[in-house]
Amino acid sequence: MLFDYKIRNFNFRLVFYILALSGIGVLIIRSASQGSMEDTRVMRQVIGISAGLLIALALSLIDYHRLLNLSTMIYLVCTGMLAWVLFNGVMRGGATRWIVLPVLGQLQPSEFTKIGLIIFFSWYFDKYQERINQLPILAASAVLFGVPVLLILAEPNLSTSLIMIMLFTAMIFAAGLSYRWIFGILAVLTPVAAVFIYLLQYEMVPFLKDYQARRILSFINPAKYQENNLQQDNSVMAIGSGQLWGKGLNNTTIASVKNGNFLSEESTDFIFAVIGEELGFVGSMVALGLFLLIIYECLLMAKRAKDTSGKLLCTGMAALIGFQSFSNIAVATKLFPNTGLPLPFISYGVSSLLSIYLGMGIILNVGLQRKNTHN
Repeated sequence: MLFDYKIRNFNFRLVFYILALSGIGVLIIRSASQGSMEDTRVMRQVIGISAGLLIALALSLIDYHRLLNLSTMIYLVCTGMLAWVLFNGVMRGGATRWIVLPVLGQLQPSEFTKIGLIIFFSWYFDKYQERINQLPILAASAVLFGVPVLLILAEPNLSTSLIMIMLFTAMIFAAGLSYRWIFGILAVLTPVAAVFIYLLQYEMVPFLKDYQARRILSFINPAKYQENNLQQDNSVMAIGSGQLWGKGLNNTTIASVKNGNFLSEESTDFIFAVIGEELGFVGSMVALGLFLLIIYECLLMAKRAKDTSGKLLCTGMAALIGFQSFSNIAVATKLFPNTGLPLPFISYGVSSLLSIYLGMGIILNVGLQRKNTHN
């Protein structure tokens, strides 16, 4: 049979959590845009959610091993699109991160590359699992990972590169990397990080742009670089002003931080500040709870996956959603230096939305083919 699955294995809970977060996103984008439901951004987001859901449901019925067999092609397409960005991309805000495709319009290849690399390394680490701790295998994986990451860094897009490093680290750990390698790498990275911070203060880090260096320095020494903390200070003020229950969606009060235009990128990078102000502590905890539930379901499906590649697909998606959502919220609450990362399922952005739904569709199929268990 083409679809020889048991419907009781389909993870309806995960779909509900995803749609709940997406619904919160539409409401917050509408409020942040201070427009009606006919607002362009809101309508584009609704269309993106609808298209993403259809893609996810379609992929949930396709055996994920078929995609794994296309891993090399997926890797080459992702790398080619990133190279295309550098030569023929659209510049916005000082960065070249977008390409224009017929019918589809502007897309951000780095968002789809996250999913592409999860697929590729799920195949790679599964294929070489017995030799995962051998130097040639690790070196080859580092090179294969480094090529797309360096292309993303060149855009420049440091924040996305860091997220990809985190998900790669989570996947290689789940694949069975020895603790000897882990402690050895940490032993090397610790002094390297200290040297990096020292050189950063003297503007001697060649691969960082000036604004990227200032953002990191403002986090290390906020008193000296106070002007670079303005966005985050306003974000914290907005979140705090929401108190327990918030000021309500679409509020037009003069006391609103959002309405006073104190927030920057309130529909994307700092959308959590709008959640905090308008839905308060309670609404913020609901959003955080939904993220935790999604991550839990991904890890549960990883545990129940029938093979290593399925486990790694679910682990990669859990890492992506976990690290990216944490990083976005940490920036909004001033726990991290200022970076430009969307909040999964919530922030405005069709590329981010479609790519994350694509990834969720793949792991829904992993859940459908789980091993026999009574847990």
